[in-house]
Amino acid sequence: MRSFSADETREALAYPQTIEALRQAFQSDIEVPVRHHHTMRRQSEPAATLLLMPAWEGEDYVGIKILTVTPGNAQRSLPAILGVYLLNDGRTGAPLALIDGPTLTVRRTAAASALAADYLARKDSEHLLMAGTGALAPHLIEAHCAMRPIRRISIWGRRREKAEEVAAGVKQPNVEVQVVDDLEKTVPLADIISCATLSTTPLVQGAWLQPGQHLDLVGAFTPEMRESDDEAVRRSSLFVDTRAGCTQEGGDIVQPLQQGIIEPEAILADLVDLTAGRHAGRTDEKEITLFKSVGTAVEDFAAAKLVLERAGL
Repeated sequence: MRSFSADETREALAYPQTIEALRQAFQSDIEVPVRHHHTMRRQSEPAATLLLMPAWEGEDYVGIKILTVTPGNAQRSLPAILGVYLLNDGRTGAPLALIDGPTLTVRRTAAASALAADYLARKDSEHLLMAGTGALAPHLIEAHCAMRPIRRISIWGRRREKAEEVAAGVKQPNVEVQVVDDLEKTVPLADIISCATLSTTPLVQGAWLQPGQHLDLVGAFTPEMRESDDEAVRRSSLFVDTRAGCTQEGGDIVQPLQQGIIEPEAILADLVDLTAGRHAGRTDEKEITLFKSVGTAVEDFAAAKLVLERAGL
């Protein structure tokens, strides 16, 4: 069995190759059982989460990701997300690869957002606003830059010093990077607004949104979390990575559904529909589009296979 470090996994999952691997995966016959999502209560810090995400494709491969999400790790100078991906031979069950879980997760998550933006963001989108300064932020920036002609990046975080760290790490050529302190002033100026936070209260207000914008909601992966308010949901054309996941887990969709703000039919398409051409995605340059993702084992499986293929195995 081959083990892949974080650096090896990052190198194997370059953009836009990973984006294209996901595009193909959503059109493949991959079996994805409901993932196990367990809350682990803590006495002196926020609850942690255990995620078990299996997937398989015929007799080719079978894989499972085992992750823990521990918000309290920030106080320990450790990543919030830790774990591994195990990819096995689908016929014999023999282990083939053990892949760094956090790196695979952030790369495939960012690739899914960029894949959605390929259908939902305006082709001439040049200004990206990144709200959030966690592990996902640099990868979302890189992925969106791979799919759209981004020339300006604004970065917002609750702690300015963290936003400055993210800004310093951006390596996109011919791109202006700035740290911003005021979301209300910056949101109306952006073409793509990408959020990756653990917020439990809305960050992006619908009143701030402008015609033609694309809102990419990546954080807030439990029903109690929220990155957008009800008005943002009302004003937007709604898209998700998977209907099953987003209607049960992501607060930006779950809460408006529970409160009757929207009906299930308000979700126009998921990534299967978009990649299959069953929905065109953005249909108007003035349309406001919203994409909500909570992650799916399809993405992990596709990324893990790509890691193996890029290694020549």
